[in-house]
Amino acid sequence: MKITIKTLHGLEAVLAREVESLGGDNIKVANRAVHCEGNLAFLYKVNYQLRTALKVLVPVHTFTARNDQQLYDQIKAFDWSQYLEKHQTFAIDSTIFSEYFKHTKFAALKMKDAVVDQFRDKYGQRPSIDTDSPDVLLNLHGYQDQFTVSLDSSGESLNRRGYRGKGHDAPLNEVLAAGMLGLSGWDPSLPLIDPFCGTGTLLIEAAMMAMGLPPQTLRETFGFKTWKSFQPMIWTRVKADAHAQVRKKSLMISGGDIDPKAISMARQSLKSLKIRDMVTLREISFEKHFPKTRSGFVITNPPYGERIGTNVESLYEAFGDTLKQHYAGFDAWIISSNKPALRKIGLKDSQRIELYNGKLDCEFCKYDLYAGAKED
Repeated sequence: MKITIKTLHGLEAVLAREVESLGGDNIKVANRAVHCEGNLAFLYKVNYQLRTALKVLVPVHTFTARNDQQLYDQIKAFDWSQYLEKHQTFAIDSTIFSEYFKHTKFAALKMKDAVVDQFRDKYGQRPSIDTDSPDVLLNLHGYQDQFTVSLDSSGESLNRRGYRGKGHDAPLNEVLAAGMLGLSGWDPSLPLIDPFCGTGTLLIEAAMMAMGLPPQTLRETFGFKTWKSFQPMIWTRVKADAHAQVRKKSLMISGGDIDPKAISMARQSLKSLKIRDMVTLREISFEKHFPKTRSGFVITNPPYGERIGTNVESLYEAFGDTLKQHYAGFDAWIISSNKPALRKIGLKDSQRIELYNGKLDCEFCKYDLYAGAKED
């Protein structure tokens, strides 16, 4: 079957490598997505094991429409009973970029009407809408007059791994964290330090990656499990095969933060995954957080100044001084939306990648820290 896998801007190449490693065929990179082909077992596998995927979609119907009546007619003409039972619930997630359809929600409403009317005309009974936990989640994507309707095999977004508790003010998206690790070139045999670790998302993703622990280990619900085509035996085998590859190993992954609540939440997340001993966490400021090795990686997401009242530029300047004085031999990667503050690091970046943390336009910058590194 044809499959479309959605991701965040800037992570397409990392996702494509993951898809290839899991056996995807005819892989093509698109904007915030990767297209590929695979069988049912592959569909289950990518939902369970991809670290940089947000959604796994299966396109089932493409058509052209330039007004609401054409959209309605095209949707109603398609046989939805192939995928949806009259007693089941469904919902529609829509994304429209079109001069013909100014309101995304209106297009989704017309689609809902078409599906419901088809069932009512055929069976005298209609499936109900359930936006919270539908049996079948449909995705409507439109660009100008070209539309694709897909089955959403993931259901809830795949960045929600289930290990993180609620309550932290500025969490890093799990998919973004995994993508940053992939972009940096970090190898699990090398030390990794996050001096602004917060609730530990980047460190947790690194530990899971190093061990081969599937990112959806704690997750029970997926969209495909309520499909008419769901094959429980294949799903059980996919999970068993994934966990057979998990290896506990000695890792040099550590992090620190001055917020005791954040450190506590990070420890709780590690505990829920049963990998508490894989990561070293300390309640400590970055100025006092020094490496115990001569080389390794610093990958971190410092405050941007969006939520805190401190002088964030002076914080970045002090962090740059700490890197220069104590991390010679390391590769440092820093993500931030505060570009003036990034310049205060006082080092010239050797690589710069545009990423988004939520709606914030960020730069993910690499700094090569040599002994006696020159200030920019």
